[in-house]
Amino acid sequence: MKRFTLLFLALALFATMASAQQLNGAGATFPYPIYSKWFSEYHNQHPDAQINYQPIGSGGGIRQVTAGTVDFGASDGPMNDQQLAESKVKLIHLPTVLGAVVPAYNVPGITQELRFSPGTIAGICLGKISNWNDKAIAADNPGVKFPDKGIILIHRSDGSGTNYIFTDYLSKVSPEWKSTVGKGTSVKWPIGLGGKGNDGVAGMIRQMDGAFGYVELIYALQNHIAFGSVKNSAGNFVKASLESTTAAAASVKQMPADFRVSITDPPGKDAYPIASFTWLLVPLEWKDKTKQKAFIDFLHWELEQGQTMTTSLDYAPLPESVKQMEIEAIKKLH
Repeated sequence: MKRFTLLFLALALFATMASAQQLNGAGATFPYPIYSKWFSEYHNQHPDAQINYQPIGSGGGIRQVTAGTVDFGASDGPMNDQQLAESKVKLIHLPTVLGAVVPAYNVPGITQELRFSPGTIAGICLGKISNWNDKAIAADNPGVKFPDKGIILIHRSDGSGTNYIFTDYLSKVSPEWKSTVGKGTSVKWPIGLGGKGNDGVAGMIRQMDGAFGYVELIYALQNHIAFGSVKNSAGNFVKASLESTTAAAASVKQMPADFRVSITDPPGKDAYPIASFTWLLVPLEWKDKTKQKAFIDFLHWELEQGQTMTTSLDYAPLPESVKQMEIEAIKKLH
């Protein structure tokens, strides 16, 4: 009898797993910690839905979803008009959370928290500021004694939404960067070493004395990497936090109907200047209606229960006005 019961339970479990709706997505590493938590928790609450997500970078996510090889994509940089026009699948952008990209560093002997002005960050990335004892860095950090140590710039090697956010910011604060490099998920960096994913960049910064780079806030915190405050458009040095990221989001007075918006270098004395929404890239038309229903159910769950989980991983939740806009946008999926 016991063996029969165990066999019955095993068969029931197999049947449940076999009948679970499988959804596959790929894209940004920037929101991967919260997406991983969401997809796991959603499956725990809804065993009939299994959402698999590969953090391959925003560029990879855009390529896969536009080719129709995954059910949804994810990106920290909104797709441009040309990408949307060339996509085999008609897509909409749905914001999920807000995050911050931070200037992370590894300077031997420095225990103080550093500050970076826009000109200093741009100078480092352009290769014009190449040593930690440069007078521009010293001017941002009076009283700090810097070593005579070369700066090793670490940037993303893959197509990346974190790249997009950081280069979007640089293009706003540095005319030279805008004219010579520009913004995008992939750009030609003037100098530096490339790391794959936020994890890869974080690992290289942690291991290399003199390193300077940029990662999403949660990766700096999880890897115990020092990161600095950034001088915003109001002239205040602000450190990335839930509050300063939320203040950046508040700069959006009117969200565009397609949700494609940039909030880098925003106005506001408390706003952190290198922050962004991150988006799911969702097909408007679904051939598989069962998958469509499963994903729509998840989207509603994410806007309600999922948003309550964001702060534990140092992401800022969506503003209420954006949530209401998304609820209306989801109705377009068919």
